[in-house]
Amino acid sequence: MASRRSTARDLAQIAIFAALIAAFGLPGTINLPFAEGVPITLQTLGVMLAGAILGARKGFLAVLTFEVLTFAGLPLLAGGRGGPHWFLSSVSTGFLWGWLPGVALIGLLTGWILPRYRLWLGILVTAAGGMVVIYCIGIPVLALKLHLSLAAATHANLAFLPGDAVKVVITALVAKQVHRSYPGLIRTRAPRPVAQRTGSVG
Repeated sequence: MASRRSTARDLAQIAIFAALIAAFGLPGTINLPFAEGVPITLQTLGVMLAGAILGARKGFLAVLTFEVLTFAGLPLLAGGRGGPHWFLSSVSTGFLWGWLPGVALIGLLTGWILPRYRLWLGILVTAAGGMVVIYCIGIPVLALKLHLSLAAATHANLAFLPGDAVKVVITALVAKQVHRSYPGLIRTRAPRPVAQRTGSVG
């Protein structure tokens, strides 16, 4: 019975965060002229929150659920976009695929720094998955599709850094409060057993 309750809770959390990522798309997009086809949206914030709050497995499944539904045609991406095109042939394809390893890394590293969530560590691990991983996948794909050099594509994406940095800080602040109020959302490393000293007294 406890296992069933745990499974139902996990599924509910996954569904809630998949819906949250979709909801962050409602404000729409901001398109930059020098980053054609890669709009600024709030949905990366949802991806970061999924990893930082749910952990690697549930966070990954939340993002995967969102992406499967979007791939199937539901207009869940910011700006009402949806369908296979955005995952296969658009210039932002790499960024969307980068969400999956990005959320997994955030969740994995967050599990390592718990149970005491230090804000500066939270910022670092969220930036590692939410920015470094996503950029490392998205920018080369963007360069390939737009026939740009990697340096030119990287330069074009520098404009995203301030906004993504703000998302990272917001994620860490929220995650810190959530893990303080609801410990145990992410499985942490088992504590090392304390060695007990044995010996004779005499």
